[in-house]
Amino acid sequence: MANPKNVLVLSACLALPGFLFAADSATPVPTFAKDIARIFQEKCQDCHRKGSMAPMSLVSYEEARPWAKSIRERVITRQMPPWHIDQTIGVHEFKNDMSLSKDQISTIAKWVEAGAPRGEDKDMPPPKQWPDNEWKAAKDLGQPDFVVKSDPYMMPAHHQDVWWRSVSDLPVTEPRWVRAVEMRPASPGSRKTTHHAQTFLMQDDPDGFAPGSDPSLGGRAMLMEWAVGKSFDIFRPDTGKLLLPGSQISWDIHIHAVGEDQSNQVELAVWLYPKGQEPSHRTYLTGFQAIKPKAGGLRLVDIPPNSTTQSQSFTVLKQAAILENFQPHMHWRGKAMEVEAILPDGSTQVVSYVGKFNFNWMTNYIYADDAAPAFPKGTVIRVTAWYDNTKANPNNPDPDQWVGFGDRTVDEMGHAWMNVTYLSDDEYAAWVAKHATKTATASLAAK
Repeated sequence: MANPKNVLVLSACLALPGFLFAADSATPVPTFAKDIARIFQEKCQDCHRKGSMAPMSLVSYEEARPWAKSIRERVITRQMPPWHIDQTIGVHEFKNDMSLSKDQISTIAKWVEAGAPRGEDKDMPPPKQWPDNEWKAAKDLGQPDFVVKSDPYMMPAHHQDVWWRSVSDLPVTEPRWVRAVEMRPASPGSRKTTHHAQTFLMQDDPDGFAPGSDPSLGGRAMLMEWAVGKSFDIFRPDTGKLLLPGSQISWDIHIHAVGEDQSNQVELAVWLYPKGQEPSHRTYLTGFQAIKPKAGGLRLVDIPPNSTTQSQSFTVLKQAAILENFQPHMHWRGKAMEVEAILPDGSTQVVSYVGKFNFNWMTNYIYADDAAPAFPKGTVIRVTAWYDNTKANPNNPDPDQWVGFGDRTVDEMGHAWMNVTYLSDDEYAAWVAKHATKTATASLAAK
């Protein structure tokens, strides 16, 4: 007969998370050294290391172990890494996918549930080397051709929001084409105070505006927009933006006070095509609105206290076009955003949907070249935004306040930043034929 005391001990052990029989060795418990460190190096340490933007480092076991339960919660709910797009609908493939795979999430969860064991030193991968102040796009493109900075602005410790608009010269003496751009706050203090930043091209270039727009209205050609969580735009092969001699960057930087005096400055890195290489298409950064325009060009949002609401707007494509990326932009009450294409035949196609928008992460989802969708002239791009002005929204500063449209973080807005490359009708027909062939080939391979 079994010893009752031993039975009680065994029962207690079985109740502990991660308790395994020796016979279960066919499914070994993950360890930090053998399994977790590699995942953290690939997906987490870009931010979670000393001197970077995250609040804690996940480089060593000693640094990561105290956060084990929190790490498990964040990864199984897909809050971290900050990749909040729904990959079950719309575009599925991305150039900059930082999300964890299902297997990686399962491995992290099992590691935590087993007590977050360290493992053996011999299994530990060598530390990943992180160049100081490296541009993220440099991993694929090498160092930028040049970097320009905004004029610095000293933000007082306590002050209303400021929109700092300075101008910087670009070091180009002949027409040059841009293949990638990256923006970032130029210092840790600037990162604290910069809500978002936009750069516009100032140059005599009527062709720099998207088809259907009217440059005579005084608009500026958008180069790039930066917000927390976004880093770079890499344009599709054979597409880009043109810089002309004498061009300048016009900055529009939204700065907010953080309780201490801080100097604010933003910098822009530019990668050029080789001299003489001219892309056949321009790319236009476009803010497809979720908010309908009102009289006088105003856009109005009406979010009553303690409520959820929806806003929706439509934009007609004046030419056939490829959509290259999706970056939803809202403020603290933002909850979700969807981009759909209503084709001329009346059919509707979901392009992208972010159901768990997080104001702290304005992630830019860059579509893979073969996955970027194209639509014919006359297609309607419908953008829908949802807002949560209740206590259930952890980012909400005050659910008892009415919220309207505005540039301040306590106000709201809603649009989808997308790089758009326009096509002729013949080019669109060729795109359709090419992708129809690929789809048919993939279907045959799957049988």
